[in-house]
Amino acid sequence: MMTNPHLKMQGLAKSYGTFVAVEDFSLDIAEGEFIAIMGPSGCGKTTTLRMLAGLETANRGEITLAGTRIDQLPVWERKTPLVWQSLALFPFMTVRENVEFGLKMHGVSRAERRRRADDWLERLGISDYADRNVARLSGGQRQRVALARSLVLEPKVLLLDEPLSALDAHMAIKMQGELKKLQRELGITFVYVTHSHSEAFSLADRVVIMNAGRVEQIGSPQDIFLRPRSKFVAQFVGGISLLEGKISGKKDDEWFLETRDGKVRLGHGCGLAEGETADLAEGETADLAVRADRISVTVGSGWGENEIACTLVSEEFAGAVVNLHLETASGRSLVAQLQQRDLEQLDASIGARVYASWHPDDGFLLESARTSGSEPRERAA
Repeated sequence: MMTNPHLKMQGLAKSYGTFVAVEDFSLDIAEGEFIAIMGPSGCGKTTTLRMLAGLETANRGEITLAGTRIDQLPVWERKTPLVWQSLALFPFMTVRENVEFGLKMHGVSRAERRRRADDWLERLGISDYADRNVARLSGGQRQRVALARSLVLEPKVLLLDEPLSALDAHMAIKMQGELKKLQRELGITFVYVTHSHSEAFSLADRVVIMNAGRVEQIGSPQDIFLRPRSKFVAQFVGGISLLEGKISGKKDDEWFLETRDGKVRLGHGCGLAEGETADLAEGETADLAVRADRISVTVGSGWGENEIACTLVSEEFAGAVVNLHLETASGRSLVAQLQQRDLEQLDASIGARVYASWHPDDGFLLESARTSGSEPRERAA
């Protein structure tokens, strides 16, 4: 737990009648940290952001900023402006007028508004468009105006609700770099809601994965990507094959998992994260996860450990790599990621019989599924 968090959310909950949107959301955020909140549509991430902004009132829980409780303050007193997905610019105003608007509402003098607005327009590289109507700007330029309008208020925390979703792929990637650079230079705490894996993993210091109103996992992008805790997170992140089975025994400090497609070896420590213990019991149900880039594919058997016979179902080209979608005899789907040259050497056509294999230490168990015995809820929130 963080000693002195800059922003602290404790036990936040939000319901609309009998519908639970967010349940028991708690998170400590350090000053200057970049947090990304992810999850499928309806998981509660935008509701959480709106509670931070003051646009929704939590049914339970507290929000504190720099040691001061803010969840009972009105929107304009929180210093947590929100950059909307739609940007919400005033189309009848010029760029400068849009940026000045918040300052005007706070009673800042005209001369001071002009000075501060022009300063941010210069810093974001759009000073040449100060007198232009925002309707005449490109998507990337309007994005900068929306950022300037929020940053001119000198917020302690900036909230962003999928701000790049309306941009084309090239502009979105460019703006990702500019956002990260800006956040580092300013040292402002960013809380960023997104559907995009690439945005969250490339921008954030920590990622929060939500499902059905609850937090599934919090960790660095590397932790989330390499060590998902639950079946839901593994499937949401993607690029992971899951094998369900029962612990069938132990030999020489190594456990085995009996699956519908045969017995596989779990390796030392059962692939658990560093510092965790392999507290397993024979007959226990468990989910084994293996990343796609750790699975080898051959046309002949006997080339690797933990080998499973499969049918090559399809090939998905993704630039320098190719994702091979495989199906086991029991109908289980596996994904293997190969370099293009490795695929050429494999020389297997769609429908061919191939063999998927991986080193035992490259598999890891999903701890939450093992301990709870139940899968994450799939209801919307």
